Amino acid sequence: MKHIVTAGLSALFLAVTVVAERSPNIILIMADDVSWECFSCYGAEDYDTPNIDALAAKGVRFDHCYSQPICTPSRVKIMTGQYNFRNYTHFGYLNPNDRTFGHMMQEVGYQTAVAGKWQLNGLYHQAEGCADNTRPFKAGFDEYCLWQVTRQKQSPGGERFWSPPLEHNGKFLTREDNARKYGPDIMSDFVCDFITRNQNQPFFVYYPTVLVHSPFVPTPDTIGDAPRTHDANKKNKGSNKENFVAMVEYMDKLIGKIVRTVEEVGQLENTIIMFTADNGTGTGINSQWNGKRIQGGKGKTIDTGTHVPFVAYWKGHSPEGKAINDVIDFTDFYATIAEAAGITLSDVDPIDGRSFLPQLKGEKGNPRDWMLCNYQPYWGKFPGSQFIRNDEFKLYRDGRFYHVPKDLLEKQDLQQGQAGERCETARRKLGDAIETAAPAPPVKGGRQAKERPTYPDWKNIVNPND
Repeated sequence: MKHIVTAGLSALFLAVTVVAERSPNIILIMADDVSWECFSCYGAEDYDTPNIDALAAKGVRFDHCYSQPICTPSRVKIMTGQYNFRNYTHFGYLNPNDRTFGHMMQEVGYQTAVAGKWQLNGLYHQAEGCADNTRPFKAGFDEYCLWQVTRQKQSPGGERFWSPPLEHNGKFLTREDNARKYGPDIMSDFVCDFITRNQNQPFFVYYPTVLVHSPFVPTPDTIGDAPRTHDANKKNKGSNKENFVAMVEYMDKLIGKIVRTVEEVGQLENTIIMFTADNGTGTGINSQWNGKRIQGGKGKTIDTGTHVPFVAYWKGHSPEGKAINDVIDFTDFYATIAEAAGITLSDVDPIDGRSFLPQLKGEKGNPRDWMLCNYQPYWGKFPGSQFIRNDEFKLYRDGRFYHVPKDLLEKQDLQQGQAGERCETARRKLGDAIETAAPAPPVKGGRQAKERPTYPDWKNIVNPND
């Protein structure tokens, strides 16, 4: 009997050890076209976002996270951990040769999934292989449930919300297959099911939501008795702000559902949950924030176009309710996810990021001094530009210089010697840093641009001593 008890205790000890040594699960949620002025924990007055607020209250709120001004540049940047000057050439395109955080996590045994908005096959310029429905698999994800993989928006009925056409692990689901269903419900259900099925092994979920991009239409909580067909995706004149608010709040509700699922499967203490957004809010939306009226800045390089929300929660590891001023660049997520998973980056991994995992855990870490935006969308009418900034000051490659907290819309270009010693010190340091970056992108051309230079082998400008 003594030997049996000893053997039983040994097995129990081994099981506990295995559980204790298991790498943390990671869930990265990225909203579409909505920024800090739309979330209560950042001072929003028009929106009620209790679940995102709860993540910030239980975990940490980063007050200086920066993306690119529109979706694809941000998505390519966060997935590959590289500055756009290395690998971004077309809107709606992720080069299939690029290494993503999905590949990295697969290689160390994580189960990986992506759900939400894809739009990365190169459909808009008919890239080779753009009709390949295995592209998400090839990008490092074991499973997917996505909008716009091999098909652009179809008319009628090609939108992501009511009766949406979606692709699920290689199968195309038509609007008839998804009749009367709400796309964000389908995709968030997929995420919850993936978490439940993989609760006994490390998992990585990348969830770039389709909310809250236009068209601004009713949600299941506001549509009432109206038909839930693809016609419900049509814009209703005069109701944009009302529907936008409802969409923000419904996204918050879905995030709460995912967090509850993690808790129900007993993985909350072993899961890092991160929430951010791909760029600023659409320019047609105005929001009340901290007593001010803020117009969305999507597509623009001003603060409202590139400054995005970022909250993170790791139960038992992150400090409660801490606000952090350290600058976070979208290139940093790859390095942070790697450190959380216990991965030592090698020559095949990007060099442009710096892990913020220590700060997420309440430690000092090694904060970056600045972030870089190298912006040429190759889409729309937005001009290309390049800037570098810290938490206060912002310097463009052409010399424009702003004190952002006092000038969100960048109306007052501070001339040399105009704003005191602290300002000039910042100008000098940011100027030295921007000189180490690759050249600014061409300004002209938009989606018709012929010249699309990249510099994949440009030196390490973030960690030059590595």
